[in-house]
Amino acid sequence: MIILSPEGKAQTSGAKIATLPQFTELRGKVVGWLDNSKPNADKLAERFGELLKEKYGVVNMITRRKLTAQQGAPKQYLDELASQADFVICGLGD
Repeated sequence: MIILSPEGKAQTSGAKIATLPQFTELRGKVVGWLDNSKPNADKLAERFGELLKEKYGVVNMITRRKLTAQQGAPKQYLDELASQADFVICGLGD
């Protein structure tokens, strides 16, 4: 896995990062949503969650909202999402 820096400098590492198995379906899964606090992100999350439940059988959505789009998410939010959700959606723009 190659991790790219937003500064434009690729960081290399000798450590291997394990990949997680891909889902064959979303039925029964819990989605985590990291709201970046941009305008209407909460409305997008709500509607997207409804669609995931209706069309794909997602059973629940857990949302955490950052204080501002410029700051990183608090560790507590990341820990909660990691422990409660099967996958997380984040990084939305305006």
